[in-house]
Amino acid sequence: MSETEFERRLSAAIRDEMPPLHAPEELRQRVRAAISNAATPTRWERWGGGPYSSTTRWLALAASLALVAVGGTVGYQLAERRAGEAALADQVLASHVRSLMPGHLTDVVSSDQHTVKPWFNGKLDYSPPVSDFTTQGFPLLGGRLDYVGGRPVGALVYGRRQHVINVLLWPAIAGAEGPSVRTRQGYHLLHWTAGDYTWWVASDLGLSELQEFAGLLRADQTRSSR
Repeated sequence: MSETEFERRLSAAIRDEMPPLHAPEELRQRVRAAISNAATPTRWERWGGGPYSSTTRWLALAASLALVAVGGTVGYQLAERRAGEAALADQVLASHVRSLMPGHLTDVVSSDQHTVKPWFNGKLDYSPPVSDFTTQGFPLLGGRLDYVGGRPVGALVYGRRQHVINVLLWPAIAGAEGPSVRTRQGYHLLHWTAGDYTWWVASDLGLSELQEFAGLLRADQTRSSR
């Protein structure tokens, strides 16, 4: 699936699943104030400034409304982006919970990264990087195919005592983004974009340990990209 098709499907999902976004009250007040100021005669006009002052006033109004419109557009785009991330977070969480059902956790069971990585060949249009952190206390358990954001994605499964950690990743379509953290229904979701991939990590593991694991992932990918 092309990036254009992915973006189209994501936009459609946002429109279908998210409530309509309305202009915030602050923006409405700024528009009203700009119109009110333009409609109020200036001191120069009251003294007989005439058409020149009127023209200047309406040009100022146009400029003000243009600035307000730009601000509103930027705000809407930011809200749309956040809504898209929220929709993806819901799908990642659903993927994690679904994987905990019997028989859904892995399609390939192995603690060997050299077994898990080749398993994805021919099943995805990219080759997910696979790392093993057994010596750090986060053993690789296997991998599976999943479906998130309107496309097939690779899911890597790790363990930490009795906890399961799901790592979902796919090719990034934007620049690098710093890590974000969400907690929903007792599960932690970590998300960042770095290098060629967008990463999501989901688990009910304690947040500090999960962030430690995410740090191992980021450090390993940084070393691999050098």
